[in-house]
Amino acid sequence: MNEPIFTNDAIVFGILMLSLGFVFYTENIKSGFWPKFYKIIPGLFMAYFIPAIFTTSGIISPEWETTNSLGEVVSGNSQLYYVSSRFLLPAALVLMTLSIDLKAIFNLGSKALIMFFTGTVGIIIGGPIAILLISIFSPDTVGGADFDAVWRGLSTLAGSWIGGGANQTAMLEIYQYNPQKYGGMVFVDIVVANVWMAILLIGIGKKDKIDKWLGADTSAIEDLKKKVSEFSQKVKRNPTLSDLMIMLAIAFGTVGFGHFASGFLSTFFSNLVTKIESETWRNIFTFLGSSFFWLISISTIIAIILSFTKAKNYEGAGASKLGSVFIYILVASIGMKMDLAMIFDNLGLIAIGFVWMSIHAGLLILVAKLIKAPYFFLAVGSQANVGGAASAPIVAQAFHPSLATVGVLLAVFGYAIGTVGAILCTILMEISSKI
Repeated sequence: MNEPIFTNDAIVFGILMLSLGFVFYTENIKSGFWPKFYKIIPGLFMAYFIPAIFTTSGIISPEWETTNSLGEVVSGNSQLYYVSSRFLLPAALVLMTLSIDLKAIFNLGSKALIMFFTGTVGIIIGGPIAILLISIFSPDTVGGADFDAVWRGLSTLAGSWIGGGANQTAMLEIYQYNPQKYGGMVFVDIVVANVWMAILLIGIGKKDKIDKWLGADTSAIEDLKKKVSEFSQKVKRNPTLSDLMIMLAIAFGTVGFGHFASGFLSTFFSNLVTKIESETWRNIFTFLGSSFFWLISISTIIAIILSFTKAKNYEGAGASKLGSVFIYILVASIGMKMDLAMIFDNLGLIAIGFVWMSIHAGLLILVAKLIKAPYFFLAVGSQANVGGAASAPIVAQAFHPSLATVGVLLAVFGYAIGTVGAILCTILMEISSKI
């Protein structure tokens, strides 16, 4: 990618914050064009889409290449997504989980798990079906031999879309796809997964109509939202400087401990996993060596423990609102990773990705209709698979901040089954590519 106009992260962060400020300002205008606009397009989608436009137009970029005075090609990249996902995301999860009602979460019932597993099955069967369909029109797109075989590369997508980055890396290790072509698969992952998240965000703006069409019973979700809102009103107060500083201390103190502990745990389990003799079992448990997995898990566990203490009263001082600020910054940094022009760079692989995701989506809609599951379970169940721990909470909290933890718990579960599901998907894709 060519060097953007602005490469200084301080300037880029300012641009992202201005775009968020624009979204919130226009979303609060009560008359004229904007109220009609936001009835169709939710603000959270715009927080994601505007940075994508800036990236597409070359104003900012997540990474780039330039030539120095010696004629050498030098790579550059922004650290904003890393900071948002490693510092602000776990801090947001802590703040939004402080007031969690675990009993009410469990009362959501089995539909959350059913939709999550439906999303997993959709990814597993979607890959081989996509290969079969695309092969009818373009056999070369799904061809390749030995380590250049497309099905090997697609195995990394299966790992990413069921689990996360650790599972994706495990699949690359298992199936040994040509490293020189791996970048193309990462590109498909970014484009398709981000476009799908954008569609889910748009759907949130129409959730009432979707739930009505699905015939969904949203009473458990509404009860949870009501309980949290009632508790928030009960302890509500104007936050003082002391409140804000203590909330930040709780959030980032937990994040700091999460980084400290995750470093030890990821190293410990990584060493443990490498000693497993069976290659299959070794790769299944690769996710335990991911520091990000442990960071999110530890932060969430500590926040749940704190929810049983007086710390939960900080919800009255705006803990979840402060957490939402961090989530919106993360959304903007994710949007910055999306170059809309990239869709046209490799249409064959992109076509496979979109067909694959369409099967995943179609199966989710079918099952949601059959069991009358709310759109919340469909969206979060999907994103817990496809987006993982970085974006599942974003979609969940768009329904209500108290629901962010549901997205995290499902996403963490996705890490655990990601490699197993991806291996099964890859076996089916290999068979499909040879039919």
